[in-house]
Amino acid sequence: MSFFNTKIENLRGVGTQRAQLLQKELGIFTYGDLIQRYPFRYLDRTQFYNIVDLHDDLPYVQVKGILRGREVLGEGPKQRLVAKVADASGELELVWFKGLKWMQNIVKNHQEYIVFGKPTFFNGKAQMSHPELEEVTEAKAGQSFLQPVYNTTEKLKNYHRIDSKAIMRMVVDLLKIAAPHIQESLSPELVRHYALMSKADALQQIHFPQSTELLQAARFRLKFEELFYVQLKLLRQKTQRKVTLAGQIFKEVPSLVDFYKNHLTFDLTGAQKRVIHDIYKDFCSGKQMNRLLQGDVGSGKTIVAFISMLMAADNGAQSCLMAPTEILADQHYVGLKQYADQLGINLGKLTGSSRTSERRVLHEQLRSGEMHMLVGTHALLEDVVQFRNLGLTIMDEQHRFGVAQRSKLWQKNPDIIPHVLVMTATPIPRTLAMTLYGDLDVSVIDELPAGRKPIVTVHRYDTNRLKVFQFLRDQINLGRQVYIVYPLIEESETMDYKDLTDGYESVARAFPEFQISVVHGRMKAEEKDFEMQRFLKRETQIMVATTVIEVGVNVPNASVMVIESAERFGLSQLHQLRGRVGRGAEQSYCILMTGYKLSKDSRTRLETMVRTNNGFEIADIDLKLRGPGDLMGTQQSGVLDLLIADLAKDGRILTESRAAAQQLLDEDADLTKPENLNIRRHIESLPATAVNWSRIS
Repeated sequence: MSFFNTKIENLRGVGTQRAQLLQKELGIFTYGDLIQRYPFRYLDRTQFYNIVDLHDDLPYVQVKGILRGREVLGEGPKQRLVAKVADASGELELVWFKGLKWMQNIVKNHQEYIVFGKPTFFNGKAQMSHPELEEVTEAKAGQSFLQPVYNTTEKLKNYHRIDSKAIMRMVVDLLKIAAPHIQESLSPELVRHYALMSKADALQQIHFPQSTELLQAARFRLKFEELFYVQLKLLRQKTQRKVTLAGQIFKEVPSLVDFYKNHLTFDLTGAQKRVIHDIYKDFCSGKQMNRLLQGDVGSGKTIVAFISMLMAADNGAQSCLMAPTEILADQHYVGLKQYADQLGINLGKLTGSSRTSERRVLHEQLRSGEMHMLVGTHALLEDVVQFRNLGLTIMDEQHRFGVAQRSKLWQKNPDIIPHVLVMTATPIPRTLAMTLYGDLDVSVIDELPAGRKPIVTVHRYDTNRLKVFQFLRDQINLGRQVYIVYPLIEESETMDYKDLTDGYESVARAFPEFQISVVHGRMKAEEKDFEMQRFLKRETQIMVATTVIEVGVNVPNASVMVIESAERFGLSQLHQLRGRVGRGAEQSYCILMTGYKLSKDSRTRLETMVRTNNGFEIADIDLKLRGPGDLMGTQQSGVLDLLIADLAKDGRILTESRAAAQQLLDEDADLTKPENLNIRRHIESLPATAVNWSRIS
């Protein structure tokens, strides 16, 4: 067993009880887990502030002063310990609301302390809540170093005294005994080419940097290594799949030529043509296609999907298109059925609400090969759905389907795995796409169809509501329709936001002359569908809804989207909602309504929406604001088990590390060359289930 797999209780001063707490609270089981629990920030213990110079905008800072008096104030849950620290320039109040007994034993009157915390002001007085305290001794008086700060939990800090300093002491002890066991995990060529610090030095400097320059070098080394191994794993999977998995060949395309010549009523964009060419190349290669197709809402992904299905049909293969909701499946079906009928192609639909009699015929036609194309929802995954020769599976909004569901679809052809096309209208930032979908080939539709006008987006405050309502009235009188979207169904006591029920009433009062539809997530599917259909048929002029319309109907006549409490929505979600309008030839508008009280991030989101319609630019800003964990629920994807790299900030390192991994595989796919021994040895030391290959094992 390797040194880094040693259980954490064996480390000096840890023991069984502390080990159990570290496992439960922080996921630290072994020496490897602890040495790779990197500090999240560092205290610059070289700089001290005078109390008089403190202000609200400062981050965490240090002051040095003498403690003058402490007392417990308040009763019951409002009880708090208050102490005062003074230097030559003024006085600072320190407050603790938790762990009072423990703090009372520690805090000594007339002792000089280094106090570290976030300064705030209360009733004009400088204050720090729950600051860190350190007694000033001879040895510490003139210290100058970057002190690591580790993430811990309230439970560990308050009840078991395992704070950042306790973790720091454990790391000090571990590094003393770990040095001889740290092996270089990158090749000498990579270390030389990218001027990387050695692994042993990087681990020492990341925890206890001797200077800011050395800290930067350690960070770069560890981030590069982590992203290199993430990419190496993905690219290896991609290469192996291309080598080992054959795909059906779809070379003959007579129906496609007929479709282009006689039935397609509009010109494809350059981007659509480029993507179709990519797909055709994959179909002719004899290898299984695994392609991700990204394109904004309304960019024309569905017609590309149909053309791909047509190529499969021309070569005797069946295809299926799976959507996450019935509404979306119906929309695809209705849109494609007209083309299929013109070409004499049998296109079916299978959803949860398909009748038993319809299903029987459909199952029979799929088994016999009479049915060429099938559009549907999760119902396609049922065991009873069997194809004669499934050659292509297409998934729309694929992040809504789990890995197990996707593979179930591929198993519908026992002889040869179908080609796979996954489509998404959620623009995925390049760095995230390279990490989440690095094993797929990626195509992008980055042009809107001809004749579409960019959506005009404006931000309006609640005080402008009457003007906004008049604008809506003018648009409806021109024959257009309007969406009004709310973040919540019912009023929440804790959140002072417009809710849908209130909103419906105020819209009904403001527009007595118009018909209104209501759609929200708690309605039954058939009720939702009924209201959507009324709106689609222009029986209603206004649709009041929650975000259920984010992925949903295509209503070319709807030209205005009003988003209430727009600050409540994430950037990608705002962009998705906006994409519900702008489907026709008319000028469309998106109106973002908010109150005046907005956080800095909210302002950034709203300004971005007003400034640009580019989904990829929006996705990049969203990634910077929210971090990768929140986007698309990627923390569940497993790929993002990152220790130190940050996809929002480390795009350049990711690009370099992917290029390095690709070059390595091009030159030595099996890692048998002696110069790649370190990399091979490192991978072989990992358990088969390892997600992040850069972890020490």
